[in-house]
Amino acid sequence: MNGQERLLTVINGNRADRVPVTLFIQGQGHFISQVYPDTDPWDFVALQKNVIDYQKGLGLDVHARMLFFNPHKPVFAHFGHLNAEVETENWEVKHKEEANGNTILHKYEIKTPDGTLNQTFSINELRPGTYMYACTEKPINGPEDLKMAMKYEPPYTDAIKSDMKKSVAAVKAEIGDAGILSAWTNGGLFNNVSGFIDANVLYSIFLLDPEYYAGLMAFAKKRVYNYVDAIIETGVDGLCVGGNVAGGFLGETCFNDYVRPYETELIAHIQDQGKPVIYHNCGELMGLIEPYKKMGIKNIEPFSPRPLGDGDLEALANVMSGEFTVTGGVDQVNVIQKGSVRDVERVTLDTITRGKKLGRYILQSADFLEYGTPLENVEAFARTGLANAAY
Repeated sequence: MNGQERLLTVINGNRADRVPVTLFIQGQGHFISQVYPDTDPWDFVALQKNVIDYQKGLGLDVHARMLFFNPHKPVFAHFGHLNAEVETENWEVKHKEEANGNTILHKYEIKTPDGTLNQTFSINELRPGTYMYACTEKPINGPEDLKMAMKYEPPYTDAIKSDMKKSVAAVKAEIGDAGILSAWTNGGLFNNVSGFIDANVLYSIFLLDPEYYAGLMAFAKKRVYNYVDAIIETGVDGLCVGGNVAGGFLGETCFNDYVRPYETELIAHIQDQGKPVIYHNCGELMGLIEPYKKMGIKNIEPFSPRPLGDGDLEALANVMSGEFTVTGGVDQVNVIQKGSVRDVERVTLDTITRGKKLGRYILQSADFLEYGTPLENVEAFARTGLANAAY
């Protein structure tokens, strides 16, 4: 099997010729910038090609993940903030840019016929070429704000959709049959809501004001479904859906009652169109295995081990019967970045040995590789994983 066949076979629930071995590498900044320091950090297609070529050089099953951007302006969907890139007669945007140390604050005032919405989007440069993003002033602060956003927020433009398709075509050509290309959606619905309301409200609003919560989720559904449909049209192999915000914060009962119905519907919407969902919860998830088993997801990742999360592949093998494919990771911080080569070899061998008991299993670094990770450690992960991938 080639890398593409191997990954898709396992994601879709079947056993391949061996365990797929891959890396989670963020497209912008972080680890890939130390390997290719001369690449423009805003040339996202070039960065994805670097990610692909690096994995190919290690002999891995390539998994590249698209995060769609316009140059210097992240597409609004990913980070929760409202669409400040498009104006209409009912959606007038005023933009002000301020510098605060290594952070650029993009402040927006959005006027509608029914009132004004305000939001701030922050871009923090951790080091040259490495960025983190967040909507730091949330635009929705009550039902009236929600009504305005639901009524007037403009949709994606055809130009954005066209650029997305062109980027996917270029990156898929680079991968060939060596692996797969997935793309990040703008989250599961609860994740999407977390981007435009305050976190202090998020974790209690479904109990305190069920009607408002239902409206928030309806708005998120409108935004998320439109975006995933645009992604599917690009021809990617799978969709990455963020589910970490609910994570271990809600517990199984609240997750079942207030989050799972929405996530299950979204997953079905995507997978009914032939694209597997790669559901991402990078924190605590062991307490949600039972509801996860009922959601119909093809693949869940990254089962981060302690202390990053609470992933436990041994315990998982005792409670699963192949309901979904597990992507179980080797700690990318405490082992791959900070450990010795022998540490990486030992943990990688132990992880893949435990993962094989699950049947549907992919070996991967738990989350994206950090800047400053020794190349010899990444090479030890790849070498050890591939050497022990046979069933």
